[in-house]
Amino acid sequence: MTRSSRRGFLGQILAATGTAIAAPTIMNQLQEKDQTIAAPAPGEVALTLQVNGKPYSVNIEPRVTLLDALRERLNLTGSKKGCDHGQCGACTVLIDGQRVYSCLSLAVMQEGREITTVEGLAQGSTLHPVQTAFIENDGFQCGYCTSGQICASVALLNEVKQGTASVITPDLTSLPQLSQLSESEIRERLSGNLCRCSAYNGIVAAVQQAAGQTPPEPTALMLVKETQV
Repeated sequence: MTRSSRRGFLGQILAATGTAIAAPTIMNQLQEKDQTIAAPAPGEVALTLQVNGKPYSVNIEPRVTLLDALRERLNLTGSKKGCDHGQCGACTVLIDGQRVYSCLSLAVMQEGREITTVEGLAQGSTLHPVQTAFIENDGFQCGYCTSGQICASVALLNEVKQGTASVITPDLTSLPQLSQLSESEIRERLSGNLCRCSAYNGIVAAVQQAAGQTPPEPTALMLVKETQV
């Protein structure tokens, strides 16, 4: 009998989950078949949200957050509701390529903008390189914050490519490149995303791999975890 490693088992679970969330939902299929929606009820406004490359027409109240619109109206539940106060980062999505806490953003303010959630990162059954790196480096435990961590990591890599500094960048005349991005820089740039399971070492290693660096060996990560207990 062949025994599976913990990483292999978790990788299979996350890969299966990624495939599941990337597949069209029943609600999305219905919207694709019939884009006609009822007139807005009193207090609602009609708008179209461009999410993961597809338009979604919805009637919602102006006070509805983007997170609630994604989860409750579009059935895109990859973005998680953690604190609902912009403190944990579990709801992080990309809007026009920039990371945003969707729990603090009103849906009505996003019309005409390109929204990308964790469901939109994979290309069919092919995971985004950051998703693959999270699997291979154990960048998660319970997985609740993982979608936000992944979206934030994708944005982080793009920010570095664009020459964006962080508050701990030592030399603003010589901004870090992906191949030179330090562990401290990665931790600082992801400080807005919390992991209650404390899988930070794996998350940093995943970003290092996605940045083209060689991440620490899994045994080294385990030793670091043990010394922090």
